[in-house]
Amino acid sequence: MEEHFRLIAGHVALVLEVIVVAMVAIGTVEALLLIVRLRGGAGRSGGLRQAWLRFAAWILISLEFALAADIVRTAIAPTWDDIGKLGAIAAIRTALGFFLGRDMAQTPLGVDQPVEGR
Repeated sequence: MEEHFRLIAGHVALVLEVIVVAMVAIGTVEALLLIVRLRGGAGRSGGLRQAWLRFAAWILISLEFALAADIVRTAIAPTWDDIGKLGAIAAIRTALGFFLGRDMAQTPLGVDQPVEGR
């Protein structure tokens, strides 16, 4: 019975990982299209900021789905090694999500100043 659950969990985790890849791809294409549309435009820096914010939003939600995939993979009879790896991955992804979310909240959309370091 446990093997059946492990197999199902593996498939669910794989589906979640496919969703993560799709989200990152969609976010990338969307950001690139915004940047290309803005090329040489008057509101370029505000537009670049908007492109970055939209891309960051896609990355942020994909981090949550990736963490969910990791949790599903280790949900069925995890070893202490599995739990340790999940803890490290969860800590890294949570930290990335926290700092990315904070940067997004601190980035004003309406001000025409270049986004430095991005």
